Amino acid sequence: MENITVVILTYKTPKNIILDCLKSINKNIKILIIENSEKFINSEIIMSEFNNVKIICTGKNLGYGGGNNFGIKEVKTDYILILNPDVICDKNLFFNISKVIKETKDFSIIGCQYLYDKNFMPAGFFAKKANKEFVINFKNNNISDLTEVDWVTGCSLLINLKKFENKKIFDENFFLYFEEFDLCKSLKKRGEKIYSSKKLKIHHLGLKSSIDENSTNIKSINRLREWHWMWSTFYFYRKNFSYFYALSKVGGKFLKAFFKLIFYSLTLNKDEKEKYKYRFLGILNGILKKPSSFRDNNN
Repeated sequence: MENITVVILTYKTPKNIILDCLKSINKNIKILIIENSEKFINSEIIMSEFNNVKIICTGKNLGYGGGNNFGIKEVKTDYILILNPDVICDKNLFFNISKVIKETKDFSIIGCQYLYDKNFMPAGFFAKKANKEFVINFKNNNISDLTEVDWVTGCSLLINLKKFENKKIFDENFFLYFEEFDLCKSLKKRGEKIYSSKKLKIHHLGLKSSIDENSTNIKSINRLREWHWMWSTFYFYRKNFSYFYALSKVGGKFLKAFFKLIFYSLTLNKDEKEKYKYRFLGILNGILKKPSSFRDNNN
């Protein structure tokens, strides 16, 4: 456990969310909180309750990849566990991490697992057939303790830093979404090993890492999510396959967003109009090869 650091990337995360996460982490583990803004508002209560926590602010919102890269540069251990703040660790997680590291010598990333959720699978494959089989086996708990996969989700990643030449692991062209899939894709191209482990259990709340869903900024958050989900989708396919492959994968969504935008404008449905407006703009900026520069005024 002395050779593991937990890195938690926050952005104005609600106090109860980050406290629940920290309380679930073994007290002997070094924890580095990277706040993706100028000030971490919960530092006083956290530093008074946890003596294994260090807090660093980036100064501005660098996104998931940039923020985690910022934190990884500060890590001195060989292994890091990247956790979203909306994650609760199983009581045996860190004991099992030590065992899994000893048993699995040759790995770059091992992803943790959580209960089956059709919307948020913890791991999978890029090929449709292999991924469909994995989903069925995962749902039926018919997979081995350690399964080699193509990708794992970014809410909980055990990373072996000895496998990386430098600590700029994530592509910072992404601001939000697809960073971990892109990382896994690049590792698989190099022949590196990525696993999903049944022994590493977490509870993932989902979409609770940033400002509270009841916040007055919820519309701002949704605009960011819609825009960047579409932009990142296109950029991922363009980078890892080709520009025309990206067009073939996202073109239908682009046309759908365009016609939905017109329809909801005519029917005066403001919420749906805004959703498809930002989806359309996200894809359009991807098609035009513009950077992921959209930031809402409140973010």
